[in-house]
Amino acid sequence: MSLFPVYRPRRTRRTPALRGLVRETRLSVEQLILPFFVVPGQGVRKPVGSMPGVFQTSVDELVKDAREAYELGIPAVLLFGIPESKDATGSLSWHEHGVVQEGVRAIKQALPDLLVITDVCMCEYTSHGHCGVLHGEQVDNDETLELLARQALSHARAGADIIAPSDMMDGRVAAIRQTLDDEGFAGVPILSYAAKYASAFYGPFREAAESAPQFGDRRGYQMDAANSDEALREVLLDIDEGADIIMVKPALAYLDVIYRVKQETGYPVCAYHVSGEYSMVLAAGQLGWLDVDRAMTESLLAIRRAGADMIITYWAREFARQSR
Repeated sequence: MSLFPVYRPRRTRRTPALRGLVRETRLSVEQLILPFFVVPGQGVRKPVGSMPGVFQTSVDELVKDAREAYELGIPAVLLFGIPESKDATGSLSWHEHGVVQEGVRAIKQALPDLLVITDVCMCEYTSHGHCGVLHGEQVDNDETLELLARQALSHARAGADIIAPSDMMDGRVAAIRQTLDDEGFAGVPILSYAAKYASAFYGPFREAAESAPQFGDRRGYQMDAANSDEALREVLLDIDEGADIIMVKPALAYLDVIYRVKQETGYPVCAYHVSGEYSMVLAAGQLGWLDVDRAMTESLLAIRRAGADMIITYWAREFARQSR
C-alpha cells in the first residue's frame, strides 16, 4: 500500500501539454499595453540609456513602431509627450498641435483599430517638473484641475480612445469627466492612475520622459509606499468620480494592492510594470545573472495572478514575439 496520498500534484506537471491544461493564470498579448515617448521633429529615434530597447521618437517613427505593435497583436499603446519647450504651467500639454495630439492623429489615421491611450499630466511639460501649477514650492491642486481637463479635452479632440490621468491631484477624474461630457466626449473612458505610489522604481522613466522635478519630490501628492488602505480609498474616490478603469502603479512591489483592489471593487484593473522593474531585469540579464525572457514573463504572470486585467509594459513587443 502506498504511503503517499491519492492526489499527487506531480502527475499534472509531467509535460508542457499537461501543465498547459491545468494552468490557472493566462497571460496573453491581448492583455498588454505598450508605452511610447513622443518628441518633436522628423526622423528622430533617440535611445533611452537606462531603458534598453526604448526610444524617444518623432511622430513619423512613432507610427512605424505603432504599426509593428499592431501587427504583433498588441491591442493598445500609451503615449507620453516631451514638448519642444516648457513653461511654468505646461501650456504645450493642451496645444492643438502638441506632440501627443499629433501622435494620436497620425496613429489613428494609419491604424484606426489600434487603441490609443494618452497620459494626462503636467510633469513632462512644466519647467519645474512637477505635476501641476506651483504656488511657491507647493502644487496648487485645485488650480491644476482646470489645466488637466484642458489637456484631456485636447487629447479627446485629437482622437484618443482612452484618457489616463496620472497626476494624482484630488478631484481630477471628476473635472476631466465633466469636461469630456460637456464637450461631447461622454463615450471616452478614463483610465485613472488611482493608486500611484511615490516610488524609487520610476528613475529610468524620468530620463525617458525628461520629467524629473527640478527641486523636491512628489511625495506630497503621490502615495506613501507603506499604505494600502489608503490605496483603496483613492480607488473608491476615483470610481465615484467616474473612472472606468483603475490603475495600480508600480506593479511588482504592490501585488498585494492589485489583489485588494480587484477583490474589493470588481472593476477593471490595470497595472503598470514600470521602468525600474523593466530595467533591473535587463541589467541583471546583461550581467548573466538572469534569463531575461523567463524573468520578464514570470513578472508579468505575477501581475496577472494578483488580479490585473491589463498590464502596461515595455516588454510587450518581446512577449508578443515569443508568443508567436
